[in-house]
Amino acid sequence: MTSGEQQHIVKSFDIELGKLEDALARMGGLAEAQLSAAIEALETRDSDLAERVMRSDGKVDECQTFIDEQTLKVLALRAPVADDLRTVLGALKMAAELERVADLATNAAKRSLVLNQLPPVAPMRSLIRLGRLAQAMVKDVVDAYLEHDSTQALEVRERDQELDDVYSSLFREILTYMMEDPRTITPCSHLMFIAKNLERVGDHATNVAELAYFRVTGKAVAEERTKKDVSSFEGAKPQD
Repeated sequence: MTSGEQQHIVKSFDIELGKLEDALARMGGLAEAQLSAAIEALETRDSDLAERVMRSDGKVDECQTFIDEQTLKVLALRAPVADDLRTVLGALKMAAELERVADLATNAAKRSLVLNQLPPVAPMRSLIRLGRLAQAMVKDVVDAYLEHDSTQALEVRERDQELDDVYSSLFREILTYMMEDPRTITPCSHLMFIAKNLERVGDHATNVAELAYFRVTGKAVAEERTKKDVSSFEGAKPQD
């Protein structure tokens, strides 16, 4: 193989990896925008915005499909190793995490449509705070991944503990609110499900943080993640 042919192969490979990076950046931006809009729809009781969030979920799915196809193509044709292999496999895993973030945002938007038909309840303020924390984690961890910033990735990972604290506090607040006024049971039940969705967003952001760290260092995060969500010990824990 001539040096010119080798350079062509290297350049083609770089272009293919660049397409993966561009798709991840687009998908991360879409997922974060979906989450932001869902939280805004909850806060402002905007049903039109909630419906737009639901309709936009397909754009994220399209990005994931492209990334899945592109990674399989690169793996089959280029047989990447070392850093390049971590980049390709990391893209595949990150796309799956971002797709779940977008799905959870869509779930929150769907429940906001129901909440808009009911009287507002006080714990909504705490729910919005939880949502903003989750949104910031998603934005920052996508930036950390794309910028190859392992330090910021670990910082985002640590913030999941703060999000768990807020979630556990909100869980107790909602339970207290329902016990004090049984008329709020229906809206508060929806808040519980949304809160759990937002807590799960934090978990997916943390997973991306660990992927970002591994991509840069080639090592898994040494310390086991501490989970402070204690709601499962206080009663039935709503699922996605």
